[in-house]
Amino acid sequence: MNKKGIIIGLILALALAGGVAYRLTHSVTGGGEHAEHKEAGHKEEKGGGHDDEKGHAEEKEGHDGHGEEKLVRMAAEVQKQNGVAVAPAQKQRLPGMISATGKVEANADRIAHVSPRISGKIVSVRASLGDSVSAGQQLVTLDSVELGEALNRYHQSKTRLALAQSNMDRIKALVDKKIAARKDILQAETDYRIAQTDLHSDEERLSLYGVSLSDLKGDNHRKPLLPVRSPIGGIITEKHAIVGELADPSKSLYTVADLSSVWVLVDIHEKDLAKVRRGQAATVIVGAFPDQKFRGRVTYLADLVDEATRTVKARVEVANPGRKLKPEMFATVELALAADAPPVLAVPEDAVQELDGKKLIFVAESDAEFAARPVELGRASGGMVEVVSGLKEGERYAVKGAFTLKSELKKGEIEGHDH
Repeated sequence: MNKKGIIIGLILALALAGGVAYRLTHSVTGGGEHAEHKEAGHKEEKGGGHDDEKGHAEEKEGHDGHGEEKLVRMAAEVQKQNGVAVAPAQKQRLPGMISATGKVEANADRIAHVSPRISGKIVSVRASLGDSVSAGQQLVTLDSVELGEALNRYHQSKTRLALAQSNMDRIKALVDKKIAARKDILQAETDYRIAQTDLHSDEERLSLYGVSLSDLKGDNHRKPLLPVRSPIGGIITEKHAIVGELADPSKSLYTVADLSSVWVLVDIHEKDLAKVRRGQAATVIVGAFPDQKFRGRVTYLADLVDEATRTVKARVEVANPGRKLKPEMFATVELALAADAPPVLAVPEDAVQELDGKKLIFVAESDAEFAARPVELGRASGGMVEVVSGLKEGERYAVKGAFTLKSELKKGEIEGHDH
């Protein structure tokens, strides 16, 4: 009985041990598969995230690549209203250019130093520094002793002429009546002509002093004052006239300059001398108005070379509308040379705009769409600039109205940021 119980106990123990071993084995295997599945899922998910990130990068790269040429849309009718004109890009010969520095000066042929013809004391001053005056305008009035003496001689000559004419008429009447001799009328006529000549001389003297003959007509017995007038029209650039001071012909009371035309004196290098001639066209640019170009011509070329700088002085005469060019301004002068280089792709300077430090040209993608394309520029001459890269021959671009397109582009960017 005891032996049978022991056997049954051993069998139960082995069965129990096998069940535990099976459960343990199944548990470990299932957990590994679950862990492996979980890890694989995690890797797959992670891998999918990498692909998504790559996709985002590609999208971003594509977006950036598209952003190189920003688009501006403008209907054809609006283009016409805003002066936008389109033309194909063409090659052309650009003339060479000599650039030189210089300084603006007043045109010496249009400057007048105003001074009196005779001495006198300044009684009144009628113009000040910076005033615009016309030719013949009275600037100063003088009280002159010499003028008084000249007027007295004039009045005496006028009286003598009247007496000589009266005497001549009287003797003529006597000769007609055979009361006076013929020689008396000849003497009377001679006296009349002498008096007439004296009066004419006195009138000329007063006219040279600056007194108008119209002021001498009539009985004007007021104290004589000498007017000093401007000989030319222009701007008063210097003033030395002060009431109460003495003035004489050696002292300049005013300097009047006609600044409608100015000179720009430039230094031409000795090596460029053969390329410069009188009458050559020139373009003047000053720092105060960098976007404006003033046109002029070379009117003088010196015959001597400066020993220290190895340069030759040249003079460019420039029209000065609005008197924007001021004497003593520094200027850059560009002298155009003959076009002898091979043709290059060139566009008007106004067709190139700058945005965010880049030079742009608006290329027509369609009738109502322009791409702001970055370009690389070369040399400029005669209002044209070479396009080294960024534009191909035959491509249509905005030859006029580029500034308007740039404004529209900036306006669209601002609205996009606000959105």
